[in-house]
Amino acid sequence: MFPIGLGCMGMSGPYGPADESESIATIHAAIDQGVNLIDTGDFYGSGHNEMLIGRALKERRRDQVILSVKFGALRSPGGDWVGFDGRPAAVKNFLAYSLKRLRVDYVDIYRPSRLDPNVPIEETVGAIAELIQAGYVRALGLSEVGPDTIRRAHRVHPVVDLQIEYSVISRGPEAKIFPALRALGMAATAYGVLSRGLLTGSRPGTRGDFRTFLPRFSGENLRRNEQVVDKLNRLASARGISTSQLCIAWALAKGEHVVPLVGARTRAQLTDALGALDVGLTPDEVAQIEAAVPADAAAGSRYGEAQMRMLDSER
Repeated sequence: MFPIGLGCMGMSGPYGPADESESIATIHAAIDQGVNLIDTGDFYGSGHNEMLIGRALKERRRDQVILSVKFGALRSPGGDWVGFDGRPAAVKNFLAYSLKRLRVDYVDIYRPSRLDPNVPIEETVGAIAELIQAGYVRALGLSEVGPDTIRRAHRVHPVVDLQIEYSVISRGPEAKIFPALRALGMAATAYGVLSRGLLTGSRPGTRGDFRTFLPRFSGENLRRNEQVVDKLNRLASARGISTSQLCIAWALAKGEHVVPLVGARTRAQLTDALGALDVGLTPDEVAQIEAAVPADAAAGSRYGEAQMRMLDSER
């Protein structure tokens, strides 16, 4: 497994319009440089992201990549979130459409994007286990769930990894979730390592940017968080690297079980992100970063109040 994966959500509109040709060129550049984990969700752009990846992979060998696909989120034609469906029949239906959009015969890792409170996790992962037996899926993953759910799922079928938000200002998984993963021999694919651009100075600026609804990008929270970013900027500058490279290198330094997902939308962003592989932070440097930016340094929660209540990983 390459140490860094490519998260493709940003290529389908959550931060505003994206250039499709540049997105495909970025996917190609990532694969050509050794990145083999490509992460998507069937609800990213209401299927647009999978179709985009399908077009990109048409020009590359299927066996060069590990396709990680999330499912279950329900959206209206207007893009609103209207629920989650983890029923076994829905699981199989979601995958049938994903395979068509991606233009593939199987996906490597299939995972519910959230826990359906109305469906036991055993039923959801049991359906994925049947898809694995049938050859449509290679491995089972999870996303944003807590230790108890992880253990329950793992008893039904081995889980290869948990996808969860993790960054220098989102360190919640360190308390209970990461120890559970280590005990079960599972990896973590970490999204949001740059906190959706917050840590690199990116701010909502276009219509349709969902970050306008996130507490960390709003009002006094943003002003306080910009002080945190200033500290990271100074640490990065002192080392002669970009702030994004510092933050990604920090995640890489947390252990081989953590695979950061970078949400590069352009080849320039990808090049900068992959530069983190050459940083190699020492334990003392990691401690220095964490002393400057304690685990509780961020102002505001990582999602809005309603979404936070839905996260099994936060219980």
